[in-house]
Amino acid sequence: MQTSEFLVSAPGKVILHGEHSVVHGKVALAVSVNLRTHLRLQATSSGDVRINLPNIDTFLSWEITALQPLLAGCKAEQDGLKEPDADLLKRLREFTGISDDSTDTRSMAVLAFLYMYLTVFAGSLASITVSVWSELPTGAGLGSSAAYNVCLSAALLSARGTISSPLTPQLESARWRKEELELINRWAFMGEKIIHGNPSGVDNAVGTWGGFLRYHAGNITPLSWVPILRILLTNTKVPRSTKVLVSGVKDKINKFPSIMNPVLESISAVSVTCEQTLTEMAAHGPSADYYNILEELIDINQHHLNVMGVGHSSLDTLCRVTLARGLHSKLTGAGGGGCGITLLRPETDTSMIQSTIEELKACGFDCWETSIGAPGVQQHSSAALSQDILKILNSY
Repeated sequence: MQTSEFLVSAPGKVILHGEHSVVHGKVALAVSVNLRTHLRLQATSSGDVRINLPNIDTFLSWEITALQPLLAGCKAEQDGLKEPDADLLKRLREFTGISDDSTDTRSMAVLAFLYMYLTVFAGSLASITVSVWSELPTGAGLGSSAAYNVCLSAALLSARGTISSPLTPQLESARWRKEELELINRWAFMGEKIIHGNPSGVDNAVGTWGGFLRYHAGNITPLSWVPILRILLTNTKVPRSTKVLVSGVKDKINKFPSIMNPVLESISAVSVTCEQTLTEMAAHGPSADYYNILEELIDINQHHLNVMGVGHSSLDTLCRVTLARGLHSKLTGAGGGGCGITLLRPETDTSMIQSTIEELKACGFDCWETSIGAPGVQQHSSAALSQDILKILNSY
């Protein structure tokens, strides 16, 4: 390992438009949200491998000599990029005591880390300590597991020397070349498969590339030259089952096809119109007319999602509180609670934003001002990170 330390970060994601309709072959827009997961990988001489995940109170270590036998018969590194090695996963579950039916956040994070570490370093296991801290809440539909897997992928591949270290003494933050980002994304997707089974690949793609991505019928296309937009991100903290919500939408489509299919087509048209508007904003500047269109699209889509049966009283409260201040909101993700986004104009008054956040928190929600369209995975110098984040990462 030529470099003794790597600091990387990756963003979370929100769905701007197209949730649920994308399941039925329609266009969706996924965007990076500038709440990031940060990872520090440090080479050590301790003879063991450590993972520190303070967000979920997980601190574990294993001796390299105990991990080495798990690689017996392991597939070649390049084969592991297609599907996770079922035999290795089985051995890892037995080694860690994680049962086959366990899907809790802690178990899945540990399993993904050990699998990626062993397959990346298969030829020569290295003694490392990995510490991860995230600004993203888990289980909120904001791509926290994908940001984690993207960070792991980038740091492990860099430490192994499979990809370059893009950082130079003249830079505080840097990104990898296109072909290296593609490799990072493929490995992160494998981590997502370990955690989620059959993910779409959207979340890890957003974490890798950042910005705005168009998703349609399994094809993911990064959009270039789109503006960064300010938003409020609200977590209603109402739990919901994505599986149940998706199934409910399907049942409604089957029951009322002549009613629901046009709704799906309209949501897809919202996604396409939003994409066109963002492209024009990037070319001509963020005028009030463009923001008017974006706000109308948010309102239209939110009404459509309510028609589809994935709204919730908590999301109605979010829309009511923000609309009273002239702001426009919609759910993001599966709905039924979960998270919502609120578009902020450049001229939106700071005091009004703060009062909105305070009222939403008084409703029992978590709320942040952040942005969408942020950069994807990056390597950083210690000078590029806030002292608070650096202190957390360095304390383990």
